[in-house]
Amino acid sequence: MTQYKRESPNRGDDRVEDTAMTDEGKSKRVNRRSLMAGIGGGAAALLAAPHVARAQSPIIWKMATSWPKGSPGPGGNAQRLADMITSMSGGRLTVQLFGAGELVPPFEVFDAVASGAAECGHSSPYYWQGKDQAFHFFTGVPFGLTAEEHAGWLYFGGAQELWDKAYEPFGVVPFLAGSSGPQAGGWFAKEINTLDDLKGLKMRIAGLGGTVMRRLGVNVVLLPPGEIFAAMQAGTIDAAEWVGPWNDLAFGLYKVAPYYYMPAFHELGPALELIVNKAQLEMLPDDLREIVKRAAMASSMEALADFTFHNIESFRPLLEKEGVELRSFSPEIVSALAVESEKVLTDIASASPLAKEVYDSFLAYRAKATEYARSASLAALSMRDTGLPR
Repeated sequence: MTQYKRESPNRGDDRVEDTAMTDEGKSKRVNRRSLMAGIGGGAAALLAAPHVARAQSPIIWKMATSWPKGSPGPGGNAQRLADMITSMSGGRLTVQLFGAGELVPPFEVFDAVASGAAECGHSSPYYWQGKDQAFHFFTGVPFGLTAEEHAGWLYFGGAQELWDKAYEPFGVVPFLAGSSGPQAGGWFAKEINTLDDLKGLKMRIAGLGGTVMRRLGVNVVLLPPGEIFAAMQAGTIDAAEWVGPWNDLAFGLYKVAPYYYMPAFHELGPALELIVNKAQLEMLPDDLREIVKRAAMASSMEALADFTFHNIESFRPLLEKEGVELRSFSPEIVSALAVESEKVLTDIASASPLAKEVYDSFLAYRAKATEYARSASLAALSMRDTGLPR
């Protein structure tokens, strides 16, 4: 038997405890303490387990898109946005992307999100303009805003609140998700010099650009992006606009029409959108809702940079393709397009009280943006073009 004396450090020297214990007893005491610690730790783990399970169980969202999966520009940017939300949330909100036609047809993305068949979507507002003409302004209108001006109007000029108001009756929440920057006017089987050359032309052109062209005698055909090449090749259409050098090169449109017109009159900075089912968005905790919002904002800048870089890189290779001839619309045609465009916007303003409210906001902002651009971006680009050798 081992006998020892232990002094209590907390009670002073007058409180002394004599303890006699076998080695076996000490071992049992240690084991009992280990057991109690284990029970305590296990209890804590059991109590925490439901919370941990909730945190680790991902929320799965389906993203329907209007673009072929992985296609340059819109398709790639939609995928990166889906991946960004998944990554920023640590997988708590996992977004699974579906290309055009995989979940719903390309022009049914809005309805899929509104109904909850898809929790979110990636597309462009002009595809849903039949629901309210005001939607056009949130994509971009003929002789409208550049990508930077459009973002300024949305983020700081009150247009986001108007956009939310426009989509609210459908249970959909919109976010700006990027822009291509200035687009191309399109590919034409024949040269377009006068207004008479437009009459009877069968052309694929989306949004209000199509409305304006129709007023000038063009037979407008709206086709999903994936069908443009085949329609041009078959002669179903005589002309088509898609995006710009990068996407047009990837789609091979130079193979089916020789005349390439730049820039577009109707899409100076057309917007892409992330749309989210409102009920699903409101079910998210605050931090995940903020992640969706900030991911869309980050994607907006990334998408514009993506388009800008690749359009620059693709421009010269596209022009060097056999038979491609670069053209621009004549002053006569531009003037007619501008006159008809303003008439179209006026008509839209009378379509609904909301459209009038959006139109008034847009018109006031565009006037100030145009005035500023003459002394800023337009002047800066002109100065650079004049000063640098060609």
